[in-house]
Amino acid sequence: MSLTYDTFSPSLGIRKDAFGNPIGKTIDGWQGCARLPDTELVGRTCRLEPYDSVHAEGLYSAYAEDDGRMWSYLPYGPFDSAQAVNDSVQDWQKNKGLHTFVILKDETPVGHASFMRYDLAHGSVEVGGVTFSPALQRSTIATEAMYLMMKHAFDHGYRRYEWKCNQLNLPSSLAALRLGFSFEGVFRNAQVAREGRRDTAWYSVIIEEWPQVRARLEAWLDPGNFDENGRQRSALSAIPL
Repeated sequence: MSLTYDTFSPSLGIRKDAFGNPIGKTIDGWQGCARLPDTELVGRTCRLEPYDSVHAEGLYSAYAEDDGRMWSYLPYGPFDSAQAVNDSVQDWQKNKGLHTFVILKDETPVGHASFMRYDLAHGSVEVGGVTFSPALQRSTIATEAMYLMMKHAFDHGYRRYEWKCNQLNLPSSLAALRLGFSFEGVFRNAQVAREGRRDTAWYSVIIEEWPQVRARLEAWLDPGNFDENGRQRSALSAIPL
């Protein structure tokens, strides 16, 4: 395929400067973003709230139901106590800038996830450290929790929302695609994780795509899409973007 500047112009609205060089479309009034506010994120099936040490005991109990496999691709865990959970979350928040929210089902902690890699000047943030206990895995709550975090970011002016995972972590990659993220490529030898090579797969949703992604997720999460036993009538994969 032969690429020219005009190959991308129709969809991206690329301008040209006085020298004829293509430049990005104007973003009127752009002043960057602020760090996302600490606030409850309330859905139909779950509620998210900023991490507090009072959540540690519940998270430890939820994670103790796992046989160990949930930690294969995470940089922390498994935990041997509630104190270890709290120490880990506090350490990542203090030293690596994670902004952690706890996912609650019927007021019981069942997982946590974090906003990370804030790029405030350019309006980009990543969802990471996605830690789902067995009670949360492959559930409606898991999908709604990710939707609520994504919506929180775009509602506050962010232009890019990222998801990254070990390229070998097929469930994470499939989850990103299911949620409406676009695959952007693989950063080879990006990290050394658990003493092994990690090639990192990158996914994103950008502001121009968010209305369609949001409508699709909300259509799937609508109560009418579930029967009296909570079983989905239409799979999210069956709802087109």
